Amino acid sequence: MQTLFAKNRDSELSLTMAMRSFEKSLDTSFTQYLIHMYVLLGVCKYAVKDADRRSSKHIKTEADKKFSDKLFSNSCVQSINNHEQLNKQFKNALMEAKVDKDVIRKLYKDFAATDAYQKYLSDDNTSESDNIELLHELYRVMRKNELFNEMMEDFYATWQDDKSLVIGAVKKSLKALPIPKEHLSLFTVPEETTDFGIKLLNRTMQDDADLLKIFEPILQNWDSERLAILDMILLKMAICEFLHFKTIPTKVTLNEYVEIAKTYSTSKSKDFINGILDKVMRQLSDSGKIVKKGRGLVD
Repeated sequence: MQTLFAKNRDSELSLTMAMRSFEKSLDTSFTQYLIHMYVLLGVCKYAVKDADRRSSKHIKTEADKKFSDKLFSNSCVQSINNHEQLNKQFKNALMEAKVDKDVIRKLYKDFAATDAYQKYLSDDNTSESDNIELLHELYRVMRKNELFNEMMEDFYATWQDDKSLVIGAVKKSLKALPIPKEHLSLFTVPEETTDFGIKLLNRTMQDDADLLKIFEPILQNWDSERLAILDMILLKMAICEFLHFKTIPTKVTLNEYVEIAKTYSTSKSKDFINGILDKVMRQLSDSGKIVKKGRGLVD
């Protein structure tokens, strides 16, 4: 959507240049994901420093004596810490130089004050599910932290647009813990993601005029030239999915583009997109132009 919007604003932007822009945006999103994983792991590692600090005290409190670095030493976090491919990704992305250690320290301090962390420390029989649940809680604390969000915004002008994608990817990784060393797909940009994006971008750009012809008659009294640019782009992308992506159910496409319209377009766009796509979907289905593969995919 961002690339197609850029194309609309700049008529000299070629298909090749648009593809490069899209691939760069994928790389940027993946680097943002790596930052989140790196900071999450860094906060867990800080528990070791906390344990060392407590053990070096001359006069220890009961809390000091009972303290454990299990936030870092548990099997789930260790599966991240010891994952060779992920560590290579961190190194290639220069994470150590990029992330301010003070951010990690302050995040740990904030998290250490939570009831969830204190309860976790007091439990002598934590399970893998407990570890995963606590990491989700830590990630929630990270996402709410002003300093962390300022860091993301300073690094990336597109952070607010990429936010939901990155958060979803991190949550997916946390749910998969502990991650086997041979499991590589979580720490790369999935090939099918790149292929899907390139195909959708390519077909939408090349079939621009034909896609407009499909829904223009449905607009009736609407002047297509006066509609919100993003609405026009979203309609073309959705219809392209209807016609050329046989494994994506039509209702999934419709619902996804309504959600995108709610986030990025005007206050009236959600209902407009929903109404137009619903009519287009029915017309294309009735004419046999929508062909889906797999049980229930037409719906």
